[in-house]
Amino acid sequence: MKTSNVVKSELPSSAQHHRLPKINLFTMFRLGLFQMGLGILAVLTLGVLNRVMIDELGIPASITGSLLAISLFIAPARVWFGQLSDTKPVFGYHRTGYVWMGSGLFMIILSLAVQITWQLGNLVEGAGSWTWSIPAYSWVALGALIFALYGMAVSMSSTTFFTLLVDISDEDNRGKLIGIIWSMMTVGIAIGGISSTILLKGLDNIDTSLEVLRSSITGLFFFVPLMVFGLAVLATFGIEKKYSRYSSRSILANREDQITLGQSLKLLTASPQTGLFFTFLVIMTISLFLQEAVLEPYGGEVFNMSIPQTSLLNSYWGIGMLMSLSATGFFLIPNLGKRKTTQLGCLAVSICFILIIMSGFTGNAQLFQGTLLLFGLSTGIATTGALSLMLDLTAAEAAGTFVGAWGLGQAMARGIAVASGGVILDVGRAIFTTPVLAYGVVFALQSAGMIVAIWFLGKVNFKEFQDNAQHAIAAVMEGDLDG
Repeated sequence: MKTSNVVKSELPSSAQHHRLPKINLFTMFRLGLFQMGLGILAVLTLGVLNRVMIDELGIPASITGSLLAISLFIAPARVWFGQLSDTKPVFGYHRTGYVWMGSGLFMIILSLAVQITWQLGNLVEGAGSWTWSIPAYSWVALGALIFALYGMAVSMSSTTFFTLLVDISDEDNRGKLIGIIWSMMTVGIAIGGISSTILLKGLDNIDTSLEVLRSSITGLFFFVPLMVFGLAVLATFGIEKKYSRYSSRSILANREDQITLGQSLKLLTASPQTGLFFTFLVIMTISLFLQEAVLEPYGGEVFNMSIPQTSLLNSYWGIGMLMSLSATGFFLIPNLGKRKTTQLGCLAVSICFILIIMSGFTGNAQLFQGTLLLFGLSTGIATTGALSLMLDLTAAEAAGTFVGAWGLGQAMARGIAVASGGVILDVGRAIFTTPVLAYGVVFALQSAGMIVAIWFLGKVNFKEFQDNAQHAIAAVMEGDLDG
């Protein structure tokens, strides 16, 4: 069967969705509540929990980072959950039921994850330092399982949520919808930092006892995930029934969603330009998030900041990023172009990491917070530019495959970054006795990585992609269909 024949066979049914109502601006912001909830959870796990595990409980950064990163390495499950939601509706809906089930599961699993953390802390307290033993291996293995299940739950809810966004949107409003959703996640990161600071107000004393610490953190990890679950339900209730165009696109959707991970990678590498851009995207993502598991411990160890103060650090760069998202789209990209805007953002991020190291030598917490605001502004420029370039390197005939592959690559790269950040910090501590130098190894590698990302982006030929992408994609998809 030829690709053209498949497309032609779908034309009659694809016209049906025009009779369905279009989502308005209010509905877009309402949907953004789900993504805002994920931003809050990111602060909870990578902002609060990792700080407690490393600084307060004495668990090695390599173990902490690896455990937290496991949830990101479950990213290939997204392909399976997407296909499952196509073929097996839950509660009568293809997407909404999976969003709710995944949200309910990660609410429960996060509460269990905190209990594993306390058990690991008990081992350190009993031995005086971290020591590998049978109980240690057992609790680490159980922790790995818990965080893997957490990753599965997040993959279930987030994958089907983004598939829902495709189902309910059209070509002319999808870009606006994605822009609002992305901004709402940044708002969630800021809210997560602020709410954590308020809820952990009793821990302002840096010498707070472990009993008080456990009580406060356990409560936080019960109430916040419960709130996020409520946001997920509020964001999606009734949306699929009213707006979904899935039934009119089911033939095309089923064919694309059944493309395996290997076939998706084959499609990506069919054009050398997509391979180059994929490499840029992975390097940029790793370089952006390598600090995610060490930023709060850096604030605590180098600047003597309390847990509420370090949980607020994500808000500084989150607010900076939110400020630059719209400005980049309205001013920088129209004047500089997408490639130059992205390169400018990456260069600015590279400089910010050097400034973060320099602020550590001063011990000035306010200066550190200021550099994080600049880091957020720079990150907003880089990510907005990169997202715009992704649209240029996404062919309409296989948009789902391309976007899914970009998302998979970003999630895996972020997982590598979170796990590697802790390992690199431990290596830095083995080399340097001064904390700022040990943490500086992580930030210096991020700065260098951004320069490498700029180089790869400069090698991408977008005109060549536009000239030959249609032929390359058709060849791959015909091979999948005929083979």
